[in-house]
Amino acid sequence: MFKKHACYLSICLLVTPLVATAEALPLEPLPVTTPAPVDLAPLQQALAQLPSVCPQLAPRIDASAQLRLQAFYQQQGDVPLWSSDARRQALHDQLLMLADDGLDPTHYSLPAADATANVLCSDIAISQQYLQALQDLHFGRLQQSRFEPLWHAQPPADDPGTAVLAFAATGLQDMAQAFDQARPSADLYRSLRNAYSSARQQPLPQWEAVGSGPLLRPGMEDPRVPELARRLYRGGYLTSEPKGSARQYGPELVAAVKAFQLSHSLQADGVIGAGTVAELNISPAMRRDQLRINLERFRWLARDLEPEGVVVNVAAAQLSVYQSGIPVWQTRLQVGRAERQTPLLKSRITRLTLNPTWTIPPTIMREDKLPAIRLNPEYLRQQNLQVLDAEGHPLTPEQVDWARPGNILLRQEAGPRNPLGKIVMRFPNPYSVYLHDTPSQPLFTKGPRAFSSGCVRVEQPLLLRDLLVTPAERTRTDELLATGITHEFRLATPVPVLLGYWTVEVDRQGSLVYAPDIYARDPVLIKAMGSVL
Repeated sequence: MFKKHACYLSICLLVTPLVATAEALPLEPLPVTTPAPVDLAPLQQALAQLPSVCPQLAPRIDASAQLRLQAFYQQQGDVPLWSSDARRQALHDQLLMLADDGLDPTHYSLPAADATANVLCSDIAISQQYLQALQDLHFGRLQQSRFEPLWHAQPPADDPGTAVLAFAATGLQDMAQAFDQARPSADLYRSLRNAYSSARQQPLPQWEAVGSGPLLRPGMEDPRVPELARRLYRGGYLTSEPKGSARQYGPELVAAVKAFQLSHSLQADGVIGAGTVAELNISPAMRRDQLRINLERFRWLARDLEPEGVVVNVAAAQLSVYQSGIPVWQTRLQVGRAERQTPLLKSRITRLTLNPTWTIPPTIMREDKLPAIRLNPEYLRQQNLQVLDAEGHPLTPEQVDWARPGNILLRQEAGPRNPLGKIVMRFPNPYSVYLHDTPSQPLFTKGPRAFSSGCVRVEQPLLLRDLLVTPAERTRTDELLATGITHEFRLATPVPVLLGYWTVEVDRQGSLVYAPDIYARDPVLIKAMGSVL
């Protein structure tokens, strides 16, 4: 111990004069040194310097794609991955099969084999197309938020980048398995993919447009009957080609029209009006494109589909209840008109309002109710509407200047004429929309059923209630409904609810069922899917 301390003391005595001398001298700035560069693998160096190393490739790789490539190569040990002819061929084969998913394989073309090409750049180019194909197949080629935004009560928890890297790692061992894992597993997607795969390999059917005219009812005569019969035969709704030029709208043709209406989400009454003619006149090419763009929609919605819960197709005005991934019950709906569209969203039904009152939303009050009140002083009494101030205190109609009513509320008490009926299913969302009963029952036989101001009217709301609650909750809510008094009832277990939009699907019998494009969204998607992004 003594020797150790003596050594330290000797060093201090030797250093002290040097320190003193340094303090006496003017200070010199220390030389600036740059940290030694971190040794990067050649692939990572190429990715970090794409504009100079791979100038032709760089414009096609944005910042997010570059990060994804860096992570992919790091995951695989930063070595080239596509030197094997067998692996490249397996990838090429899977990219061609994307045509069955409604994706254009030419968007993912691989660089041609070229002995003079930069090996690293070629490898990166193949990896970029590989990762992009998996990304588009799983999440969609287009950004849903740009075309049909869907609001989430809770944003999806999974990381898209992690999912794509997982698929990609699998593909280096089994390419077919990787693409199948990336492909949405929901039956809505898989069944429509099979239908599109079959349709795209067949020649397009040909049919002529049906002329417009007055309402055509069964038994009537009309010069359009022969062209109507030819259209239905070429569309597969008549078993034999019509002969002659009979103008009588007879039973066989009526039955074919009803089948057509049913498969196009129209009122299947055999009456031919403007809506049926419009659907008859959609071209074969447009019908095929509808299959393609709805595959894209199902890629968007795949993460939001849960095994248990309520799924609403706004376009078809139809609600399905899913249990263990299977639709176990369906009912008809009434949804928002084109000028007051039902929003798309994912939330959870948390409570029921029993015997609800209806506080009229601002838009409906401004655009519908106030004009009616100004025209008819008796409107408030006839509609059983109560006037309230901003704090909820009752006002008499005479206290309000209806030309400038200010900040008032209109409320309709519970009862048989209340627009919300007996029950409301509520879920958090910023649009103040919900599922609810309605006294407007005759409208459920129509098609399309776009009649509301944004909320969703349910044809059989108490049957839906039965599927959302436990037996004990059903008994209790029946008791509360019988009182006629407004009650808020919170569900013990919230139920997922998804409001989506699609215009064709495959039914349980394997047949295509179309829905009118009530919000005119299909042409926009068709154009976008055909563009090079």
